Amino acid sequence: MKNIFVGNLSYGATEESVKSLFETHGVVDRVNIITDRDTGQPRGFGFVEMPNDAEADRAIAALNGTDLGGRALNVNEARPKAERASSGGGGFRRGGRGRW
Repeated sequence: MKNIFVGNLSYGATEESVKSLFETHGVVDRVNIITDRDTGQPRGFGFVEMPNDAEADRAIAALNGTDLGGRALNVNEARPKAERASSGGGGFRRGGRGRW
């Protein structure tokens, strides 16, 4: 299973249009276009999951730089999501101007 990052998507791109593009290179399990949490508008990037690594590698090589909706796609293997560091402070700042 390979997770592929697809960047520079037009805001009119749909999961179906991205899936159709990638299916020309192999089986696609899932497409997820990332949207803004507050507005629900697309953020211009997404992810494609392909079960066959060789097909995924071919899709990455073939589709990087390809035009979709008037924009050149940025396609590469997705990197694992970085862990966010916890501040451990719970929002309280020490050394401020007195006590609360």
